[in-house]
Amino acid sequence: MNTEQKMQKAIEILDERLKQIRAGRANPAMLKGIQVEYYGAKTPIESLANITVPEARQLFIKPFDKSCLKDMEKAIQEANLGINPTNNGEMLIMTVPELTQDRRREYVKDASKMVEEAKVAIRKVRQEENEDVKALELPEDEEKQELENIQELTNKYIKICDDKMKEKETELLSF
Repeated sequence: MNTEQKMQKAIEILDERLKQIRAGRANPAMLKGIQVEYYGAKTPIESLANITVPEARQLFIKPFDKSCLKDMEKAIQEANLGINPTNNGEMLIMTVPELTQDRRREYVKDASKMVEEAKVAIRKVRQEENEDVKALELPEDEEKQELENIQELTNKYIKICDDKMKEKETELLSF
């Protein structure tokens, strides 16, 4: 994997993590990572149900097999999302509450930590690549050019992280 691919991977991971922070709107990504006990095996909830967003603050979870409805409800409650699903016998309905200003600020802090972790990962890639270039024992001008290229890539991906943070902060703080 080359330098840019490694840095791009850090951005993809950041995107996935930022999707899990809710902004007062229902989003199927909120349920990502929730595992349901289904016939003795832990199964991702998105594999067992249709998840739809009929309104901005509602999430409908309609299982393909109604027998696992109770298990889904239990898994969601154990996931500690701060939202209790309502079971109507056919599907689970989750209503996302309006976020308080304090909660929004907490989410901004969480997003900021995630962005900082992505930046650290990008810088780590830079450090590893710089060491690899130096180990090649290239002529001084070629080595300097390679190191500059790596730094330019690093700057580009750090800026992408900053832009994603601004975007998420705007999303979280706007009501």
